Amino acid sequence: MPLICNSILWTVIGYLSGSLMFSAWLVKLFKSKNISQVDDGNPGASNAFRAGGAWIGIPAMFLDFIKGAVPVGLAYWLFGVSGWWLVPVTLAPVLGHAFSIFLRFTGGKAAATTFGVWTGLTLWEGPTSFGLSVLLTMPFIKINLWSVIIALMLFGAYVIPKAVITNQYHLIAIWLGNFIIIFIKYIPHIKTPVLPRPWLERLLCSKNA
Repeated sequence: MPLICNSILWTVIGYLSGSLMFSAWLVKLFKSKNISQVDDGNPGASNAFRAGGAWIGIPAMFLDFIKGAVPVGLAYWLFGVSGWWLVPVTLAPVLGHAFSIFLRFTGGKAAATTFGVWTGLTLWEGPTSFGLSVLLTMPFIKINLWSVIIALMLFGAYVIPKAVITNQYHLIAIWLGNFIIIFIKYIPHIKTPVLPRPWLERLLCSKNA
């Protein structure tokens, strides 16, 4: 199959895979709740945890991860989609989760699916780097959504050098596209500025006293 046809096929598969809203469906199936009425209404794994605890939250998070990892991994490693043709394929599951066809083009914030697509694309490298970026920000930033946004920015410290060294500049396009999608999804929820954790705030205040 020509590369362009392969790319289009896996982009469609990736979008449909990303559109599978497992968190909303699991909460509805096992708790008889509408996830849109839980906390901020986000139909993702975080509200699956809030609605049903770990018994629902963990499977929901895993499935959100898998729906990104599997189509990207198959397209890249098995069906040979490469180079710039990977950009739409890799972003498709993230777009699907963020703007699901099954939820009238609304959706979640796509953090777990982001881990998934970078796992499918880079195996352990991408998710490890992104995970470290999250771990580096969460102890210092009070609002978790800012932690994810800043962590995704820091993730560029892995993506950009890798792209330059390996001459895979499409990775930068994937990273930027991923960041833009997540940032757009977070815009309605950004009501406060970036704030330090209480311990860091006390430390900073004591030094300025």
